[in-house]
Amino acid sequence: MNKLKISVAIITKNEEQRLPDCLNSVSFADEIVVVDSGSTDKTIQIAESFGCRVYVEEWKGFGNQKNSAIQKCTNDWVLALDADERVPPLTRDSIADVLKSPSESAYSLKMKHFIDNRWLKHGGHWPDWHIRLINKNKGAFCGEIHEKWITKEGYGKIDAYIEHYGFSNYSDMLRNVNDYSSIAAKELFEKGKRVNMLTPIIHGFAMFLKTYIFQKGILDGFDGLIMAVAKANGSFFKYAKLYELQRKERS
Repeated sequence: MNKLKISVAIITKNEEQRLPDCLNSVSFADEIVVVDSGSTDKTIQIAESFGCRVYVEEWKGFGNQKNSAIQKCTNDWVLALDADERVPPLTRDSIADVLKSPSESAYSLKMKHFIDNRWLKHGGHWPDWHIRLINKNKGAFCGEIHEKWITKEGYGKIDAYIEHYGFSNYSDMLRNVNDYSSIAAKELFEKGKRVNMLTPIIHGFAMFLKTYIFQKGILDGFDGLIMAVAKANGSFFKYAKLYELQRKERS
C-alpha cells in the first residue's frame, strides 16, 4: 500500500494495551511521531517496533504536549490522535481525498465513542466533532485539558469518524473523572476563577440534566445513565476541588 504523505502525532503514557490497535489503524501514514511522558510499561518498545519516532519528555499539559509532538513531524499535514483512538479505512480514504486539495487549515472529524466496545449514540457523544487533521504551520493547541486548536485561518469538517475507545470499564471511567477534574480545577484556579459552596451542586445537577435528559443519554440504557452520572460527578468535583484550592489559598 502506498503511504499517504501525512504525519501522525500521538502522546502517550502507559498505553501498551491500546497503542498497538491505534498504530495498526494509521499504518497508511509515512511518519508516526510518539511523545511519551514517562511510561513504565512497554509503550515505548511497542512504538519503536512499529517504526515510530519516539521522544520522552516531561508532561506539559495536553495542549503543549500535543504541540511538541506536532512540531516534531516533518510533514505539514498532521493527524493528531490519542492512543485510544482508531482510524477506520473509510476515514483514511476521506482524509486522503481532502489532502488532494485542502481548502482549510484544520479539519474536524466525528468521534464515535465506546465503552467496552459498546457505542454511545446519545448524551452528546454522537456526532461529537473534534479537530484532528491540521496543518502544523497554521496554528497550535491551547489549554491544559480539553485543548482546542487555534488558528487565524479557516476550519472545515470531514464527514467521517474516528473510533474512540476511552473506557474499558466503569472503574476506568471513574479514574478518568478524578484525574480530569483535578486538572480542570487547577486550570480554572490559575485563571482566577472563584466559586462558592453552591457552585459544585448547581453545575453537577445541570450537567446530569443536560446529558441524560436534554441530550437523550437515557436512550443509551444503563451506559447512558452511568455516563450522565460520571459527567455530573466530573463537573461537581471540578468545582469542589476549585473551592478546595480557594480555601487553601485563604488559610
